[in-house]
Order: sequence, then C-alpha cells, then structure tokens
Amino acid sequence: MAYHEPVLASESVEALAIRPGGTYVDATFGGGGHSRLILEKLGEEGRLLGFDQDEDALANVPEDERFTFVHHNFRFLKRFLRLHRIREVDGILADLGVSSHQLDVAERGFSYRFDAALDMRMNQQQEKTAATVVNTYEPAALQEVFSRYGEVRNARTLAQRLLQEREHRPIETIGAFLAAVEPVIRGHRARYLSQAFQALRIEVNDEMGALQEFLEQSLELLRPQGRLVVITYHSVEDRMVKNYLKAGNFEGRQEKDFYGNILRPFRLITRKAVVPSEEEVKRNPRARSAKLRVGEKAEAGQ
Repeated sequence: MAYHEPVLASESVEALAIRPGGTYVDATFGGGGHSRLILEKLGEEGRLLGFDQDEDALANVPEDERFTFVHHNFRFLKRFLRLHRIREVDGILADLGVSSHQLDVAERGFSYRFDAALDMRMNQQQEKTAATVVNTYEPAALQEVFSRYGEVRNARTLAQRLLQEREHRPIETIGAFLAAVEPVIRGHRARYLSQAFQALRIEVNDEMGALQEFLEQSLELLRPQGRLVVITYHSVEDRMVKNYLKAGNFEGRQEKDFYGNILRPFRLITRKAVVPSEEEVKRNPRARSAKLRVGEKAEAGQ
C-alpha cells in the first residue's frame, strides 16, 4: 500500500546523528518511512520505538526485533517508555504532517476533495469529530478555532455562517460544510478551505496540546547530547517548536540563572529551519510547507 512518502527523509534521519547501539523514537510512525531509514543505521544492539494512534499504521509495522510499536499518541511518550523500562533515549524524531494516506482515504474526512462524514479523527476510538466542533461549539469558540489554528482572515464571518446553517440542519458531511461556507470564502478557494480544514483537524485532535506535552517530555527523556528532530507544516506548530528549542518554553522567553546566564536547554543544530529542495517539492507537493528544526540537549551545567 502506498501510504506516505516521508518528507525530508534523509535530512531528518541524518540530523539524529544515529549511534548504532542507541535507542531512538519515531514519534509519528505513520507509513514507517522514517523508521525504516533509522533501522538501516542501527546495529544489532540498537532499539527503535514507533508511536502512532492511527489504526491504519498497524499495517506498516516492520518485522524487526529491534522495533517496538506503541499504538498511542506521542503525548504519552514518557508513560510508554517507562513501561518498556527505558529511562532515556539518544534521539527523537517527529513528523507532524497528516499522512498522504489519511488525506487520500475519503471516509477519514481529512480532505475537502471528497464528500464523506466530517470526521478528521486521528484516533478513531475518540468521540469528538469535526462535525462535533462545527455543530456544538459556541460562535466565539468556533471563531477562535478558525482564527488561531487556521489563520482564517474572516473567522468571525465563517463562524456566524456555520451557526446560521446548523440552525436549519446539522452539518455532518464535507459536502454540507462546503455548501455552507461557499458564500463566505475569501481569496483563493483551495487555500481558504485548506486553512479551515487544518483548523478543524487541529482542534479535533488537540494537536497543540499533544505537541506541547510531547516537547516537554522529550527534553526530560533525551540524554545529554541527544537530538530532537521535528518537521512542522504550519506557522502555529513551527512557532511552538522554534520557541521551545530556543528557550525551553512556548513563548520564546529567555530565562536566566542566578548569575544572569541565559538558560539554553538545547544547542540549536539548525539556526534556520531546513526546507525541502525544489526537486522534493516537485516530486511530493505536500512537502512544500515543511520545516525541519533540530536541537541537541545541552550537557548539565551548560
């Protein structure tokens, strides 16, 4: 099954600076593309754990004694590493993009290209769907979702339009959502819909909450000089990753010790984000907005 071509594959795996006998985490296993490249660099004593909450990812698990699959969201990183008696790791990789497989399977409801249930759940066991958000959120909360997570310029107008429509009938399918929002679309239609769908997906899956918990746990679990490698796809999550790597908090606030020295939890391996080559974008258009950032956990006392 053609599941997903990993974005910035060689760049991200190289950034892990893999030691053959080390322990690593692929926090967003998906189609297993990054994991396969990591396993190629690991020796017999090496170990890799792959996290993914999506049931469809189970079909891609490799038969390799060095690999352990954890069928859970990466926000539970610490809990499951402890369960497997792992106290620290040498590197953690996370590719925050929605997989091509999820976008291309109509019934998952991630793409406006198909008419299906307004779903968008990464974890198909959870109750909240995109339809839940659209049909039950108060106007102010809907506006906040579209504004913060999709950067939709007329978020208030969009929220009011959905409220008007759902008073007549529930908005339960992608087709019904498109019909409702068509009159208020501003600018390039595809871009507008992409932003609106992105916002709903982030809200449904609490992606920002999960990312915050993941980043905090990563710093705790990495050994000194261990690498954190993250690929982001939109400004909201990229800002969060950038600030955390730079300052150890999500506001980018520089904190100092008693003597006035700036506390730096990571040494930045990438001063600027690494972006895909023109060739990769041509081959895989979904890589277009990807940004790769890498931090190395500072030694104690630095």
